[in-house]
Amino acid sequence: MFIAGLGGTFQYGFSVSVMTSPSAVRISLVNKTCVHRYGRPLEQWQVSLIWSFTVSIFCVGGLLGSLAKLSVSPIYRKKCLLFNNFVAIFGAILMLLSQTAMSFEMIMVGRFLFGINAGIGLSAHALYIIECSPKRLKVMVGVTVSTFLCLGKFWGQLLGIRELLGTEKNWTWLLGFNGFTALFQLFTLPFLPESPKFLLLEAGDFQASERAFKRLWGKEDYSKEVEEMLKEKAALQSVRSHSVLELLQNQTLRWQLLTIVIVFIALQLCGINAVYFYSFDVLRATGIPEHKLAYAALGTGLCEVSTSVACVSLMGRKVLLFRGYMGMAATLTVLTITVCLQTYVSWMPYCSLALIFIFIFCFTSGPGTFVSRTTTVPLPEEIFPQSFKAAGYTLGCTINWISLFVLGMVFPILVNLDSFCFLIFMVVCLLCGLYVRFYTPETKNRTALEIASEFDRIHRKGGKPLNEKSPEGELMRTHESRL
Repeated sequence: MFIAGLGGTFQYGFSVSVMTSPSAVRISLVNKTCVHRYGRPLEQWQVSLIWSFTVSIFCVGGLLGSLAKLSVSPIYRKKCLLFNNFVAIFGAILMLLSQTAMSFEMIMVGRFLFGINAGIGLSAHALYIIECSPKRLKVMVGVTVSTFLCLGKFWGQLLGIRELLGTEKNWTWLLGFNGFTALFQLFTLPFLPESPKFLLLEAGDFQASERAFKRLWGKEDYSKEVEEMLKEKAALQSVRSHSVLELLQNQTLRWQLLTIVIVFIALQLCGINAVYFYSFDVLRATGIPEHKLAYAALGTGLCEVSTSVACVSLMGRKVLLFRGYMGMAATLTVLTITVCLQTYVSWMPYCSLALIFIFIFCFTSGPGTFVSRTTTVPLPEEIFPQSFKAAGYTLGCTINWISLFVLGMVFPILVNLDSFCFLIFMVVCLLCGLYVRFYTPETKNRTALEIASEFDRIHRKGGKPLNEKSPEGELMRTHESRL
């Protein structure tokens, strides 16, 4: 788990948080480059736009990486992780040489490559370790996917303080740190076996899968799980995967589709990633003194790491989402009030900082716990029939990265609203929480047909459940029977 995690979700978390400190030093490189080339500095709005794009282009790479991983999913899991490290290493080289070459464009390209690496690594990491784990440990192993993501955010903030790499002399080493974690995985991962489930179901190599099982599980009897995997393969052979366009055109799944759109947008626009993309701007808006910003940001990362380790909830999915988003909305409302009062009460900024910690706790113990099962929200797995799951994941990943890109570009403008910038995130959390409460069913321990019937009951005026003999019910029942 440690080796796979460093080259997987750790890279994503590190890339999200590392751009915050020392951003002023790196922003100055944009001006220095223009003065060196054209003999004049840029306007402040031009510098802000270039830097926002530099931060956000990571999401463009992430989207391409996610789509690339989905299109090449039949390849070996371990090989995918191994070759993905070369993308991060090349991006790190560009980062290390950017200051010497006097080129902020090299940082842009490096961020783009880190995004591709993160997009591939997010799903490849989760697939590899979950497929290598016994059934009884899959939930606990899935939680480590989120834990490594939080560790990446924390290390990005820790190494960014001025006592370590957050200086004008060492900031290129900070940005290129992803390359060192990629090198570590590149040299250590070959000693681990390939995913036994992949070898058995995709490659059809029973002997190789047997050797992988023995190396991973020792002398434990794994015949029962092998039998379940073979039954799964036989059931899926008759199922044709539908495209995203077919999903968008399918009228019987319109409420499931709307739920995916709302939840994935809210996951990025709830404000949690603004805390990491622009943590100094967020904390500065709460009134934290300038010389304490780096340590306050470090506290937010530590808060998420500790919460992700402690929270392994057994509650239903709907309860987790509703309580998490409503708690976040309430926290942001109070945070807006404390920020407005910070000029009147000297200790009010520290109350604002405590509220940010509570906000992170609500996310990590709510929507964050929901995310930790498979890195991306497992809603497509639960609410769509088998033939539409791949299309649901593709659509969800696309919305996820596009929303994150929009956040990275727009938040530098929103932060100029000072205390009122948090109200926008509050509205997103409130609307998503209410939608989950009143318009989505519980999905835990339910089949796709049961979930579809509940969706229909909630949204049908008469409140009648889906009739299994109707065309819609027959379609869902057919999908279920194929499993």
